[in-house]
Formats: sequence, C-alpha cells, structure tokens
Amino acid sequence: MPDWQRALVTGASSGIGEAFARRLAAEGTHLVLVARGVDVLENVAKELRDRHGITVDVLAADLRTAAGCAPVARRLADDDEPIDLLVNNAGVGTSGPFGGIDLDREVDLVALNITALVRLSHAAVNAMRARRHGGIINISSLNAFQPYPFGANYGASKAYVTSLSKALHTELAGEGVKVLALCPGFTRTNFQNAAGISRTPIPDWLWLKPDAVAAEGLSALAAGRAIRVPGPAFKVWAGLTKVVPDVLLRRILASAGRHRT
Repeated sequence: MPDWQRALVTGASSGIGEAFARRLAAEGTHLVLVARGVDVLENVAKELRDRHGITVDVLAADLRTAAGCAPVARRLADDDEPIDLLVNNAGVGTSGPFGGIDLDREVDLVALNITALVRLSHAAVNAMRARRHGGIINISSLNAFQPYPFGANYGASKAYVTSLSKALHTELAGEGVKVLALCPGFTRTNFQNAAGISRTPIPDWLWLKPDAVAAEGLSALAAGRAIRVPGPAFKVWAGLTKVVPDVLLRRILASAGRHRT
C-alpha cells in the first residue's frame, strides 16, 4: 500500500512537479495533476495511467488568479475522493534589477508563489485536519535563506513559503498533518530559462536532478521533518547562511546576480 492514497501536484507538467508525479505514480498513488498547459499535462497523465494502472485526473488552472485557484481548492476539500498529499510546486522566478523587471511579472510572481500557495494550503489544511491525516510539501528554495539581490522578489517569496511551512509544521503537530518546506538549490529544469537566467556560476556537477529532489522531499515528509535542503553541497550553503555575516552574503550574491543575465 502506498504511503499516500491520492496526491494533488501543481506545476505537474514538467520539472520537479512532474518528477513528484512520476515517483508517486510508481508507488501506486492516485493523482490529480494541475498546470496551465493541458495538452502536456494530458500526455503525462495518459503515460502514468497506462504504466502504473492508477487514476490520474487533470485540472487545467491558472493559479495566478482567484478564479483559477477555486476549482483546485474545491478538489482539495472534496471528501468523496480525498486528497491526502498536496505538493505545492507551481512557481515562477524573475532575475534582474528590481526596478528593471516588468511590474506585472513581479505581481504575477507573488500571486503564484505566495497567494496561490496560501489558498491551496488553506483548503488542504482544513480538509486534512478534519480527517486527522495528510501531508503538504511546499516547494521553496535555497534562496529562502538569505536576501537575494537581482532576484529580490523571488527570494522574498520563498522566504515566505519556508516561514509559513515551518509554522504550519508546528501548528499541526499532533493533528495527523505533516508539513514540509523543500528547499532545493539549482535543479535541472526549465525554471532558469523562464526566469531569464542565462548564466550561473554553478558547475555542472552541483546541479540537482528533479527526481532526486522529489525523492528527498517524500522521504523528509515521511520522517516528519519541517524543512529539507536536498544535496550535500546545498546543505553546506544553507548552513553557512547561519554563520556568515549577512552583509557579506548579500555582496557575494549581488556579484553573482549581476552576471546571471
């Protein structure tokens, strides 16, 4: 029997979200997959149904809007086929000087990375608490651990996600609901291109694979952890942010940030 009977994964058409969907499907978990691109999502869903003999439902939704979040929140609240695991993976990034990035892009980032996550987590928490069973994995970032010059809005949004997740982890302790902030560093997805990041100082051997990130996330949730940073090198960096002076970290990251685009 799988650890989770039915999971809802946002941003499931590619990258880390797709990796979660594939890993959960292989474990026998039924799925509800959410993304804007319905054609790609349907292809993933069909493959997982055929390969693993599970139920895979598709929800096309633009989570940047309240109207787009509403049907996903209703699905999370449905007791007929209950969702016992939510993976809040949908998110975007921006890169460049704050004033030089189109304002609508920055507002959309907050709507997706924060507001949508709050809406869906709220629906999930209420349903899971009533059943005294469930899990939520919120995909944060290594950038949540320090200010992120030339990616200021993205880093701030992930700091919010990590703080919220840690608080909910403690708030829901003893109620049968586990909450994890998963904070990957650089991972081989389309995220960097979409965020406008064309160059990074990170060597190839340090980059994470989406499946490894998903595996660490599920393992950490099962173990009852509040936060997990995948990859040994990125764990070291997260540790350094606690001891290196903030002003020095910001200067290092600002120097790197000027050369990302």
